[in-house]
Amino acid sequence: MNESTHTQSRRKRRIGWLIFAAVLLAAVVGVWLYLSDYYHADKTAVAALQDTAPDIELRQSDTRIDFIPRAPQAGLIFYPGGKVSFEAYAPLMQACAERGILCVLLDMPGNLAVLDPNAADGIAASYPEIDRWYIGGHSLGGVMAASYVSKHADAFAGLVLLGAYSTADLAQTELRVLSVYGSEDGVMDRERYDSCRANLPSDTTEIVIQGGCHAYFGSYGAQDGDGTPTITNEEQITRTADAIADLAASK
Repeated sequence: MNESTHTQSRRKRRIGWLIFAAVLLAAVVGVWLYLSDYYHADKTAVAALQDTAPDIELRQSDTRIDFIPRAPQAGLIFYPGGKVSFEAYAPLMQACAERGILCVLLDMPGNLAVLDPNAADGIAASYPEIDRWYIGGHSLGGVMAASYVSKHADAFAGLVLLGAYSTADLAQTELRVLSVYGSEDGVMDRERYDSCRANLPSDTTEIVIQGGCHAYFGSYGAQDGDGTPTITNEEQITRTADAIADLAASK
């Protein structure tokens, strides 16, 4: 190989590496931008973390927030919706805790439950005094919670789906399932919801909150593509917490 050919070969390799580095950088920046663009907890959610009811203990760590009532009757592990700050679900978790349910609200990497589908591992062992555990989630969080419980059905009494569906087949399990969505939900894929209905047990309880929307299971403001609610955020959370409490009370 003469010197000219060798120089050209080196130049081509250098250009190739520069192109690779540029593509890699663009991908990293793209992922960072995607993950940094998410829905934040609103002032109602922030207040719920700062001023809990006197009979509810709050325990916070880097990965979760536990809402512990004085005499819990059941436990709920909750997966937040995709690209939603987990703190946004503090009002719902507090409302459930006020109804006697110990709630463990999980923080997901990048605010995406799909990046840590096994986040529920080991949580029940933290509270051996509780013998009935439920798992649930909102939107993508609900899908991932359903996927998790499909592999651990014997460890749970039931599943809570909020504006969500199960892509995993749970039809033959003994899980008690509650599915709740708002009549004005503009985000949840209704065709997918209907097609996945066969994956749930035949005695699944389905509740449609009239006037409710997709975002109002949490407290993070309006969500792109959602419908216009005709009830307040507080009303939807209250109705949802009542439904979850009814599920937890049944045996």
